[in-house]
Amino acid sequence: MIPRQIQTEKPMSNEAPETITVSEARVACDGGGGALGHPKVYLQIGDEGFVECPYCDRRFLLPAGSAGGHGH
Repeated sequence: MIPRQIQTEKPMSNEAPETITVSEARVACDGGGGALGHPKVYLQIGDEGFVECPYCDRRFLLPAGSAGGHGH
């Protein structure tokens, strides 16, 4: 009898699938890809310096000292 290979799942990553650096604290995300995207949502970057889209998990990063940032 030939032993079967067992496939193991890769551990889940906590990294965002895509990080976009922005210059304003208010951003919009539609998932990109036209019809393959998602409904457009508007997001506000808070004191953490980033916000993640609830649909596609894109992370929008506002560097400290940016014009639209809080200076943190």
